[in-house]
Amino acid sequence: MGERNGDFGAFVTGFVIGGLVGAAVALLYAPQSGEETRTLIREKGIELKDQVEQTADQARASAERLAEDAKLRAEEARKRAEELAAEARARASELQQRGQVILEEQKTRIEKAVDAGKKAARRKKTQIEGGDESAEAKA
Repeated sequence: MGERNGDFGAFVTGFVIGGLVGAAVALLYAPQSGEETRTLIREKGIELKDQVEQTADQARASAERLAEDAKLRAEEARKRAEELAAEARARASELQQRGQVILEEQKTRIEKAVDAGKKAARRKKTQIEGGDESAEAKA
């Protein structure tokens, strides 16, 4: 047990001596006084504030550029959409005109077919009526 007390005493003695040496070294190597430290902190704070303002200005300018780019792209997209809509209207009108022409052509064909059918029916009727008269005359 005596050894343990000796080891503990050596440890405490070393700890105290190390603490005193560390404090002395810290005092000897302190870079400046309290006033100088406060001045340094104030200057660093001002530098930091200036850096923050500069970064904020850069971010604001970047955001404005991005907003302007987005506005230009939206305008270009709107113009392109208008062009496509006009093109679609023109094509629809063209298709409508083509459809109208085809409709008129088919209507004319049907009218000609109906007229031809009527003429054929009249001829047949005339033949039948003429044939009936000749059949009655024979009887």
